[in-house]
Amino acid sequence: MTQRGRTTPPRSSGGGRRQSAGGERTPQPRVSKERVTAVVQPVVVSAGYDLEDLAVSRAGRRHVVRVTIDGDRGVSLDGIADVSRAVSAALDAAEEAEGDLLPGEYELEVSSRGVDRPLTLPRHWRRNVGRLVKVSAAGRQITARIKAAGDEGVTLDVDGTVQEVAHADLGPGRVELEFTRWGEVEGADDEDDEIDEEDEER
Repeated sequence: MTQRGRTTPPRSSGGGRRQSAGGERTPQPRVSKERVTAVVQPVVVSAGYDLEDLAVSRAGRRHVVRVTIDGDRGVSLDGIADVSRAVSAALDAAEEAEGDLLPGEYELEVSSRGVDRPLTLPRHWRRNVGRLVKVSAAGRQITARIKAAGDEGVTLDVDGTVQEVAHADLGPGRVELEFTRWGEVEGADDEDDEIDEEDEER
């Protein structure tokens, strides 16, 4: 899911890009990722999300700002659109106030984190409880299901054996895609039992 923000018009300073006495164009100042992050992060947090990643690159004459967000309840398309508008407004305001934050044109892309990214922080594990993951735990590569997750570590189900593993002993986890999530099958069995009982009563 990606929401593209509007592209700002070029910031002019009288007559386009500055030129030196010899007619050569003066190179644009380098964009500071730290300055851009300082503008973007408070906006994302105030919207109720976490800033997972921010990248600034060049595409021709324009800058591309890619913002990745996540939340405990996921991120909806409306949420992405709201954050995109708020971040765009904040970047424009910061440019007007400070100048040279993002010289020239820029394009903003806001997207959700997605399940393909590695689990590296406690909140990543907490938000994926119930999922099957591949991870290095205490130096051993395993496939396990996340039963619970906290600030200190996670509870993993490895082939029916429950293990408590501290975050310090975990490598980056990779979510395994499944057609049926843990708990859904159990819920389906319960529904079947209820239907059978109703049939017997009839």
